[in-house]
Amino acid sequence: MAATISRGVRAPIIREGDDIVKITVDSVIKAAEEDGFEIQDKDVVCVTEAVVARAAGNYCTTDDIAQDIKEKLGGETVGVVFPIFSRNRFAICLRGIARGAKKVVVQMGYPSDEVGNHLVTEDQIDDSGINPYNEVLTGEEFKRVFGDITHEFTGVDYIEYYSQLIKEEGAEVEIIMANRPEAILNYTDKVLVCDTHSRDRNKCRILKAGGDVVLTMAEIMNKSVNGSGFNSKYGILGSNKATESTVKLFPENAQEVAEGIAKSLKEKTGKNVEAMVYGDGAFKDPVGKIWELADPVVSPGYTKGLEGLPNELKLKYLADNDFADLEGEELREAIRKKIAEKESDLKGTMATQGTTPRQIPDLIGSLCDLTSGSGDKGTPIVVVQNYFKNYSED
Repeated sequence: MAATISRGVRAPIIREGDDIVKITVDSVIKAAEEDGFEIQDKDVVCVTEAVVARAAGNYCTTDDIAQDIKEKLGGETVGVVFPIFSRNRFAICLRGIARGAKKVVVQMGYPSDEVGNHLVTEDQIDDSGINPYNEVLTGEEFKRVFGDITHEFTGVDYIEYYSQLIKEEGAEVEIIMANRPEAILNYTDKVLVCDTHSRDRNKCRILKAGGDVVLTMAEIMNKSVNGSGFNSKYGILGSNKATESTVKLFPENAQEVAEGIAKSLKEKTGKNVEAMVYGDGAFKDPVGKIWELADPVVSPGYTKGLEGLPNELKLKYLADNDFADLEGEELREAIRKKIAEKESDLKGTMATQGTTPRQIPDLIGSLCDLTSGSGDKGTPIVVVQNYFKNYSED
């Protein structure tokens, strides 16, 4: 009767220099022995990007970021467009940016940042009479209109917090509130686009409007600075605070690690498992309105068997339409047969409506993120079983 199972696996505390492939494989095998489950073909062994990057020592400092910013954006006035509101994700990066500039103009989107951290509510915007599509406010004007903008969950006033942080680094600061990325050009033409998922579009818009040097966060720390870590594809996107002066970057070796885990488990168990490195899942909290996905992708590395989209039939549709006149075992067998004989590509057919059109690594990665959490569970490894089995299989 058991179908998909997502099982968190404890691991030792990972330190720089540790063999993350060996630790992952050994932990999974030990968990299987202790808990009495068998590793099977098409199981998916997943490990969080945080420990992959930590084991590889993929870190950089605020000084490294400052040097890269200064060399690429000139070291004078730098525009920071659409940062997320996060002490963990962005604040330490902002320290480095401020250290590499004489003045920082921070353009915040409103009523929320890209991932759903709200300064104010949509209702407050409606009631204010402000048009968020074209009105530009200073930080002071914004606070005069809306009053207390302390974040509901963190208790932080991000206008004040980011302003103070920049001043501490010796730079002048100016905060503006605007949702058109081109608004930054009234202040500077040297711009760092700091959103994640619409960064390329916003960069293009600023360049077309007259930006001189416009970069995304993916272009900062995309090469080593003074022997630092780096991420060639994502730069400081997906980074997290490590210390007050250090950030852990998104792993550069994720694909290598995923393939190494699958290979090692094949050697030790004889099973053909899939493996992936996962980061933030992609889902929205309906109460807090926060999108979890602050990483550039859910999975930066996964084995070939995880490529593509699910190819599934909707059981409710079959039961209510194709086999509405059947019941009991006859209905069960008809659906099992329909699934067993389904086409290899069901895209566009009515029987697939309501199934989730998302990439398999995004679906499994989101499941893993919910399983492991980001707190003190101590399970940076997740084993997902039976994910590829369906109702037609015993």
